[in-house]
Amino acid sequence: MLKPTVIGMTNDVKYHFLEVNLGKSGLRVSCLGLGTWVTFGGQISDEVAEQLMTIAYESGVNLFDTAEVYAAGRAEVILGNIIKKKGWRRSSLVITTKLYWGGKAETERGLSRKHIIEGLKGSLQRMQLEYVDVVFANRPDSNTPMEEIVRAMTHVINQGMSMYWGTSRWTAMEIMEAYSVARQFNLIPPVCEQAEYHLFQREKVEVQLPELYHKIGVGAMTWSPLACGIITGKYENGIPETSRASMKSYQWLRDKIVSEDGRKQQAKLKELGHIAEKLGCTLPQLAVAWCLRNEGVSSVLLGTSNPEQLTENLGAIQVLPKMTSHVVSDIDHILGNRPYSKKDYRS
Repeated sequence: MLKPTVIGMTNDVKYHFLEVNLGKSGLRVSCLGLGTWVTFGGQISDEVAEQLMTIAYESGVNLFDTAEVYAAGRAEVILGNIIKKKGWRRSSLVITTKLYWGGKAETERGLSRKHIIEGLKGSLQRMQLEYVDVVFANRPDSNTPMEEIVRAMTHVINQGMSMYWGTSRWTAMEIMEAYSVARQFNLIPPVCEQAEYHLFQREKVEVQLPELYHKIGVGAMTWSPLACGIITGKYENGIPETSRASMKSYQWLRDKIVSEDGRKQQAKLKELGHIAEKLGCTLPQLAVAWCLRNEGVSSVLLGTSNPEQLTENLGAIQVLPKMTSHVVSDIDHILGNRPYSKKDYRS
Protein backbone atom coordinates (compact mmCIF):
# COMPACT_ATOMS: atom_id res chain seq x y z
CA MET A 1 0.00 0.00 0.00
CA LEU A 2 1.35 3.45 -0.88
CA LYS A 3 1.82 5.59 2.16
CA PRO A 4 0.84 9.25 2.10
CA THR A 5 3.43 11.95 1.63
CA VAL A 6 3.24 15.63 2.38
CA ILE A 7 2.46 17.39 -0.88
CA GLY A 8 2.57 20.94 0.34
CA MET A 9 2.36 23.12 3.39
CA THR A 10 1.00 26.60 4.00
CA ASN A 11 1.50 28.60 7.21
CA ASP A 12 2.06 26.65 10.43
CA VAL A 13 -0.55 23.96 10.37
CA LYS A 14 -1.65 22.86 6.94
CA TYR A 15 -0.43 19.42 5.90
CA HIS A 16 -2.13 18.21 2.75
CA PHE A 17 -1.51 14.53 2.82
CA LEU A 18 -2.72 11.95 0.38
CA GLU A 19 -5.65 9.75 1.21
CA VAL A 20 -5.46 5.95 1.11
CA ASN A 21 -8.01 3.18 0.63
CA LEU A 22 -9.73 1.83 3.71
CA GLY A 23 -8.62 -1.80 3.50
CA LYS A 24 -9.31 -3.03 -0.02
CA SER A 25 -12.53 -1.03 -0.31
CA GLY A 26 -12.70 1.99 -2.62
CA LEU A 27 -13.28 4.39 0.28
CA ARG A 28 -10.52 7.00 0.48
CA VAL A 29 -9.64 8.07 4.00
CA SER A 30 -7.02 10.49 5.31
CA CYS A 31 -4.23 8.55 6.99
CA LEU A 32 -4.91 10.51 10.19
CA GLY A 33 -8.43 10.82 11.57
CA LEU A 34 -9.96 12.60 14.56
CA GLY A 35 -11.64 10.50 17.25
CA THR A 36 -14.14 11.86 19.80
CA TRP A 37 -13.78 9.32 22.65
CA VAL A 38 -13.51 10.92 26.14
CA THR A 39 -13.09 14.42 24.66
CA PHE A 40 -16.34 15.45 22.89
CA GLY A 41 -19.16 16.01 25.39
CA GLY A 42 -16.82 15.15 28.27
CA GLN A 43 -13.31 16.47 28.70
CA ILE A 44 -13.61 19.51 26.40
CA SER A 45 -16.10 22.30 25.67
CA ASP A 46 -18.15 22.43 22.47
CA GLU A 47 -16.07 25.44 21.36
CA VAL A 48 -12.81 23.48 21.67
CA ALA A 49 -14.41 20.54 19.83
CA GLU A 50 -15.24 22.91 16.97
CA GLN A 51 -11.68 24.29 16.96
CA LEU A 52 -10.26 20.76 16.78
CA MET A 53 -12.51 19.68 13.92
CA THR A 54 -11.75 22.88 12.01
CA ILE A 55 -7.97 22.48 12.38
CA ALA A 56 -8.25 18.81 11.35
CA TYR A 57 -10.49 19.45 8.33
CA GLU A 58 -8.46 22.40 7.09
CA SER A 59 -5.27 20.34 7.45
CA GLY A 60 -6.58 17.64 5.11
CA VAL A 61 -8.24 15.25 7.59
CA ASN A 62 -11.51 13.87 6.21
CA LEU A 63 -12.16 11.10 8.78
CA PHE A 64 -14.12 11.75 11.99
CA ASP A 65 -14.98 8.87 14.30
CA THR A 66 -17.54 8.66 17.10
CA ALA A 67 -19.86 6.13 18.82
CA GLU A 68 -23.37 5.98 20.25
CA VAL A 69 -21.90 5.35 23.72
CA TYR A 70 -19.51 8.34 23.80
CA ALA A 71 -20.79 10.77 26.45
CA ALA A 72 -24.14 8.91 26.23
CA GLY A 73 -24.79 10.23 22.70
CA ARG A 74 -23.56 13.80 23.34
CA ALA A 75 -20.41 13.27 21.26
CA GLU A 76 -22.55 12.49 18.19
CA VAL A 77 -24.75 15.55 18.82
CA ILE A 78 -21.70 17.85 19.04
CA LEU A 79 -20.10 16.31 15.93
CA GLY A 80 -23.33 16.80 13.96
CA ASN A 81 -23.80 20.38 15.15
CA ILE A 82 -20.27 21.31 14.08
CA ILE A 83 -20.66 19.77 10.60
CA LYS A 84 -23.94 21.67 10.13
CA LYS A 85 -22.54 24.96 11.43
CA LYS A 86 -19.40 24.79 9.27
CA GLY A 87 -21.41 23.94 6.16
CA TRP A 88 -18.83 21.41 5.00
CA ARG A 89 -19.88 19.32 2.00
CA ARG A 90 -21.12 15.99 3.34
CA SER A 91 -19.48 14.22 0.39
CA SER A 92 -16.05 15.54 1.46
CA LEU A 93 -16.29 13.88 4.89
CA VAL A 94 -15.92 10.30 6.10
CA ILE A 95 -18.04 9.95 9.25
CA THR A 96 -17.91 6.71 11.23
CA THR A 97 -19.83 5.63 14.31
CA LYS A 98 -19.97 2.50 16.45
CA LEU A 99 -22.90 0.51 17.84
CA TYR A 100 -23.22 -1.75 20.85
CA TRP A 101 -24.04 0.17 24.04
CA GLY A 102 -27.11 2.26 23.19
CA GLY A 103 -29.17 2.50 26.34
CA LYS A 104 -30.07 0.88 29.64
CA ALA A 105 -32.68 -1.59 28.41
CA GLU A 106 -31.60 -5.06 27.32
CA THR A 107 -33.01 -4.33 23.84
CA GLU A 108 -30.94 -1.16 23.50
CA ARG A 109 -27.57 -2.84 23.43
CA GLY A 110 -25.75 -5.60 21.59
CA LEU A 111 -25.74 -6.43 17.89
CA SER A 112 -29.23 -7.82 17.39
CA ARG A 113 -30.94 -6.81 14.16
CA LYS A 114 -33.22 -4.67 16.32
CA HIS A 115 -30.42 -2.71 17.96
CA ILE A 116 -28.28 -2.34 14.82
CA ILE A 117 -31.22 -0.75 12.95
CA GLU A 118 -32.63 1.29 15.85
CA GLY A 119 -29.17 2.22 17.14
CA LEU A 120 -28.01 3.52 13.77
CA LYS A 121 -31.26 5.47 13.30
CA GLY A 122 -30.65 7.07 16.71
CA SER A 123 -27.05 7.94 15.78
CA LEU A 124 -28.12 9.52 12.50
CA GLN A 125 -30.78 11.61 14.27
CA ARG A 126 -28.25 12.86 16.82
CA MET A 127 -25.75 13.77 14.09
CA GLN A 128 -28.48 15.21 11.81
CA LEU A 129 -27.12 13.09 8.96
CA GLU A 130 -28.79 10.91 6.35
CA TYR A 131 -26.02 8.31 6.44
CA VAL A 132 -22.63 7.46 7.94
CA ASP A 133 -19.76 6.21 5.82
CA VAL A 134 -18.84 3.29 8.07
CA VAL A 135 -20.86 1.76 10.91
CA PHE A 136 -18.78 -0.37 13.28
CA ALA A 137 -19.84 -3.19 15.58
CA ASN A 138 -18.19 -1.80 18.72
CA ARG A 139 -17.36 -5.27 20.10
CA PRO A 140 -18.40 -8.86 19.35
CA ASP A 141 -21.77 -10.08 20.62
CA SER A 142 -21.89 -13.73 21.63
CA ASN A 143 -25.66 -13.50 22.20
CA THR A 144 -26.43 -12.80 18.56
CA PRO A 145 -25.83 -15.30 15.71
CA MET A 146 -23.22 -14.05 13.23
CA GLU A 147 -25.65 -14.44 10.34
CA GLU A 148 -28.08 -12.02 12.03
CA ILE A 149 -25.32 -9.42 12.53
CA VAL A 150 -24.13 -9.65 8.92
CA ARG A 151 -27.71 -9.56 7.57
CA ALA A 152 -28.53 -6.49 9.68
CA MET A 153 -25.35 -4.69 8.58
CA THR A 154 -26.16 -5.55 4.94
CA HIS A 155 -29.70 -4.21 5.48
CA VAL A 156 -28.59 -0.80 6.84
CA ILE A 157 -26.18 -0.48 3.89
CA ASN A 158 -28.88 -1.42 1.38
CA GLN A 159 -31.21 1.11 3.02
CA GLY A 160 -28.60 3.86 2.47
CA MET A 161 -28.03 4.42 6.20
CA SER A 162 -24.35 3.49 5.88
CA MET A 163 -21.92 2.97 3.01
CA TYR A 164 -19.79 0.24 4.62
CA TRP A 165 -19.54 -1.67 7.86
CA GLY A 166 -16.65 -2.74 10.03
CA THR A 167 -15.75 -4.34 13.33
CA SER A 168 -14.02 -3.06 16.45
CA ARG A 169 -12.17 -5.20 19.00
CA TRP A 170 -13.13 -8.41 17.18
CA THR A 171 -10.71 -11.32 16.98
CA ALA A 172 -9.33 -12.40 13.61
CA MET A 173 -11.46 -15.54 13.90
CA GLU A 174 -14.69 -13.55 14.43
CA ILE A 175 -13.91 -11.29 11.48
CA MET A 176 -13.21 -14.35 9.34
CA GLU A 177 -16.55 -15.88 10.40
CA ALA A 178 -18.40 -12.68 9.42
CA TYR A 179 -16.64 -12.71 6.06
CA SER A 180 -17.52 -16.40 5.47
CA VAL A 181 -21.17 -15.83 6.39
CA ALA A 182 -21.30 -12.86 4.00
CA ARG A 183 -19.84 -14.93 1.18
CA GLN A 184 -22.12 -17.90 1.89
CA PHE A 185 -25.35 -15.87 1.78
CA ASN A 186 -24.28 -13.21 -0.74
CA LEU A 187 -24.24 -10.49 1.94
CA ILE A 188 -21.83 -7.59 2.51
CA PRO A 189 -18.60 -8.40 4.43
CA PRO A 190 -16.84 -5.96 6.79
CA VAL A 191 -14.13 -3.73 5.26
CA CYS A 192 -12.21 -2.73 8.35
CA GLU A 193 -11.30 -3.54 11.97
CA GLN A 194 -10.76 -0.80 14.52
CA ALA A 195 -7.96 -1.91 16.81
CA GLU A 196 -5.82 -0.44 19.56
CA TYR A 197 -2.27 0.02 18.29
CA HIS A 198 0.73 1.76 19.81
CA LEU A 199 4.35 1.13 20.81
CA PHE A 200 3.26 -1.12 23.71
CA GLN A 201 0.41 -2.99 21.96
CA ARG A 202 1.44 -4.67 18.73
CA GLU A 203 0.42 -8.31 18.33
CA LYS A 204 -3.00 -7.92 16.72
CA VAL A 205 -2.17 -5.19 14.19
CA GLU A 206 1.24 -6.58 13.23
CA VAL A 207 0.50 -10.31 13.15
CA GLN A 208 -3.22 -11.10 12.87
CA LEU A 209 -4.59 -8.25 10.79
CA PRO A 210 -2.04 -8.30 7.91
CA GLU A 211 -3.11 -11.86 7.17
CA LEU A 212 -6.77 -10.76 7.04
CA TYR A 213 -5.84 -7.82 4.85
CA HIS A 214 -4.10 -10.02 2.30
CA LYS A 215 -6.71 -12.80 2.41
CA ILE A 216 -10.00 -10.90 2.55
CA GLY A 217 -9.12 -7.21 2.23
CA VAL A 218 -10.00 -6.09 5.77
CA GLY A 219 -8.01 -2.96 6.62
CA ALA A 220 -7.03 -1.55 10.00
CA MET A 221 -8.14 1.75 11.48
CA THR A 222 -6.20 2.12 14.70
CA TRP A 223 -6.84 4.08 17.87
CA SER A 224 -4.92 5.22 20.93
CA PRO A 225 -1.54 5.78 19.17
CA LEU A 226 -0.31 7.47 22.37
CA ALA A 227 -1.69 4.74 24.68
CA CYS A 228 -4.27 7.04 26.33
CA GLY A 229 -1.60 9.70 26.77
CA ILE A 230 1.03 7.44 28.36
CA ILE A 231 3.36 7.91 25.37
CA THR A 232 3.28 11.73 25.59
CA GLY A 233 5.66 11.46 28.54
CA LYS A 234 3.34 13.56 30.71
CA TYR A 235 3.12 10.83 33.36
CA GLU A 236 6.88 10.69 33.84
CA ASN A 237 6.69 12.38 37.26
CA GLY A 238 3.25 11.23 38.45
CA ILE A 239 -0.30 12.05 37.36
CA PRO A 240 -1.14 15.67 36.44
CA GLU A 241 -4.53 16.88 37.74
CA THR A 242 -5.84 17.81 34.30
CA SER A 243 -4.94 14.49 32.66
CA ARG A 244 -7.26 11.68 31.64
CA ALA A 245 -5.73 9.37 34.27
CA SER A 246 -6.90 11.73 37.01
CA MET A 247 -10.56 11.28 35.98
CA LYS A 248 -12.68 9.08 38.23
CA SER A 249 -13.72 6.65 35.49
CA TYR A 250 -10.06 6.17 34.45
CA GLN A 251 -8.83 4.52 37.65
CA TRP A 252 -7.67 1.58 35.46
CA LEU A 253 -5.37 3.94 33.55
CA ARG A 254 -3.94 5.39 36.76
CA ASP A 255 -3.28 1.84 38.05
CA LYS A 256 -1.56 0.95 34.79
CA ILE A 257 0.73 3.99 34.96
CA VAL A 258 1.86 3.47 38.56
CA SER A 259 2.35 -0.30 38.16
CA GLU A 260 5.80 -1.83 37.70
CA ASP A 261 5.09 -2.30 33.98
CA GLY A 262 4.10 1.34 33.79
CA ARG A 263 7.40 2.42 35.32
CA LYS A 264 9.33 0.24 32.84
CA GLN A 265 7.38 1.87 30.00
CA GLN A 266 8.34 5.34 31.23
CA ALA A 267 12.03 4.30 31.19
CA LYS A 268 11.68 3.09 27.57
CA LEU A 269 9.94 6.32 26.62
CA LYS A 270 12.94 8.26 27.92
CA GLU A 271 15.20 6.32 25.53
CA LEU A 272 12.76 6.81 22.65
CA GLY A 273 12.87 10.53 23.41
CA HIS A 274 16.52 10.52 22.28
CA ILE A 275 15.52 9.03 18.90
CA ALA A 276 12.82 11.70 18.54
CA GLU A 277 15.39 14.41 19.30
CA LYS A 278 17.74 13.05 16.63
CA LEU A 279 14.90 13.10 14.08
CA GLY A 280 13.96 16.63 15.10
CA CYS A 281 10.46 15.71 16.28
CA THR A 282 8.55 15.21 19.54
CA LEU A 283 7.90 11.85 21.18
CA PRO A 284 4.15 11.91 20.29
CA GLN A 285 5.03 12.67 16.65
CA LEU A 286 7.47 9.75 16.60
CA ALA A 287 4.82 7.44 18.11
CA VAL A 288 2.12 8.45 15.59
CA ALA A 289 4.53 8.19 12.62
CA TRP A 290 5.56 4.74 13.89
CA CYS A 291 1.90 3.61 13.71
CA LEU A 292 1.49 5.10 10.23
CA ARG A 293 4.55 3.32 8.84
CA ASN A 294 2.71 -0.03 9.13
CA GLU A 295 1.50 -0.95 5.64
CA GLY A 296 -1.72 -2.57 6.87
CA VAL A 297 -2.85 0.55 8.74
CA SER A 298 -5.21 2.65 6.62
CA SER A 299 -5.78 5.38 9.18
CA VAL A 300 -4.69 6.32 12.71
CA LEU A 301 -7.32 8.02 14.89
CA LEU A 302 -6.03 10.85 17.05
CA GLY A 303 -7.74 11.80 20.31
CA THR A 304 -6.68 15.24 21.51
CA SER A 305 -8.07 17.68 24.03
CA ASN A 306 -6.55 20.94 22.76
CA PRO A 307 -5.52 22.59 19.46
CA GLU A 308 -1.79 22.59 20.28
CA GLN A 309 -1.79 18.81 20.81
CA LEU A 310 -3.69 18.23 17.58
CA THR A 311 -1.35 20.45 15.56
CA GLU A 312 1.64 18.62 17.05
CA ASN A 313 0.16 15.18 16.27
CA LEU A 314 -0.71 16.15 12.70
CA GLY A 315 2.96 17.04 12.29
CA ALA A 316 3.71 13.29 12.49
CA ILE A 317 3.07 13.26 8.74
CA GLN A 318 6.38 15.07 8.24
CA VAL A 319 8.20 12.49 10.37
CA LEU A 320 6.93 9.58 8.28
CA PRO A 321 9.62 9.83 5.55
CA LYS A 322 12.26 9.68 8.32
CA MET A 323 11.00 6.29 9.58
CA THR A 324 13.73 4.30 7.84
CA SER A 325 14.27 0.60 8.52
CA HIS A 326 17.27 1.64 10.63
CA VAL A 327 15.16 3.94 12.84
CA VAL A 328 12.41 1.32 13.16
CA SER A 329 14.96 -1.30 14.18
CA ASP A 330 16.39 1.08 16.83
CA ILE A 331 12.87 1.56 18.22
CA ASP A 332 12.30 -2.23 18.23
CA HIS A 333 15.55 -2.68 20.12
CA ILE A 334 14.44 -0.29 22.88
CA LEU A 335 10.91 -1.73 23.10
CA GLY A 336 11.95 -5.38 23.00
CA ASN A 337 8.36 -6.41 22.19
CA ARG A 338 8.32 -7.07 18.46
CA PRO A 339 5.84 -9.89 17.84
CA TYR A 340 6.86 -12.76 15.59
CA SER A 341 4.73 -13.34 12.52
CA LYS A 342 4.68 -16.41 10.27
CA LYS A 343 6.95 -14.53 7.87
CA ASP A 344 9.64 -14.33 10.55
CA TYR A 345 9.51 -18.07 11.13
CA ARG A 346 10.03 -18.78 7.45
CA SER A 347 13.00 -16.50 7.05
